[in-house]
Amino acid sequence: MSQPMDTRCGFVALIGAPNVGKSTLLNALVGTKVSIVSRKVQTTRSLVRGIAIEGAAQIIFVDTPGIFAPRRTLDRAMVGAAWSGAADADLIALLLDARRGLDDDAKALLGPLAGLARPKVLIITKIDLAPRPSLLELSSSANAALHFEDTFMVSALKSDGLEHLRARLAARMAPGPWLYPEDQAADAPLRALAAEITREKILERLHEELPYHVTVETESWTQQKDGSARIEQTIYVTREAHKKIVIGERGQMIKSIGSAARKDIAEAAEHPVHLFLFVKVRENWMDDPARYREMGLDLPKK
Repeated sequence: MSQPMDTRCGFVALIGAPNVGKSTLLNALVGTKVSIVSRKVQTTRSLVRGIAIEGAAQIIFVDTPGIFAPRRTLDRAMVGAAWSGAADADLIALLLDARRGLDDDAKALLGPLAGLARPKVLIITKIDLAPRPSLLELSSSANAALHFEDTFMVSALKSDGLEHLRARLAARMAPGPWLYPEDQAADAPLRALAAEITREKILERLHEELPYHVTVETESWTQQKDGSARIEQTIYVTREAHKKIVIGERGQMIKSIGSAARKDIAEAAEHPVHLFLFVKVRENWMDDPARYREMGLDLPKK
């Protein structure tokens, strides 16, 4: 692979409270789907790296789980992953929702962020949903609370401010060789993205009915002679009642989930796929180290 002369490369961690738009922004900056999006809080569970090329710079964005007050084992694992991603990055970007402003969840991040010896920038998201005077007030308040080297205002859905953001971040990357091929958009294995896509479709359809305790694993991925792939995935839930919800009456819900997931997985894989979904009850999966490894997380110590 040929690279431009005088290349730059670096990691930018996207940090924020749940549902501030980190995954939506990541997908928009990279130009393709690398992280799932849902209305349900704490959708992103582990570090997701998306790779963008801007001129001679390769920017590796690290989408972190939303940071909140953890109560359960899985919560602690996710928050730990988020802070780990921030500490390891070359640049930290704090995202604030323009509508929510500097609320209690956002303020709770300022102290720990101040303790990280990394350059920081502020990104105010969803600016299309807030009046301009409130945006300026939010920017002023946030910068008074913590030193940011730059402030950006963007709308990922409207593609507003994204070109400027990419260009400024690219200029901040340190000189050095690219770490990934030019045509690679993410560093996660395709089978891991496929599992997350299926979980996204579950959350879309069962946002109210299904609790947070659901995970998906890609058990097998077999390439077929005709160029397609046969994929088998297992959906793990914690109760028999949840299994019935996922399957639905006469299997209609699981069919809807599978159909939507198959379409997006085929687009990501760039070839047809045959998706087979199975639902299993595993009451204690949130205490199973193997499930955490599959999600790219460490099981916290008791």
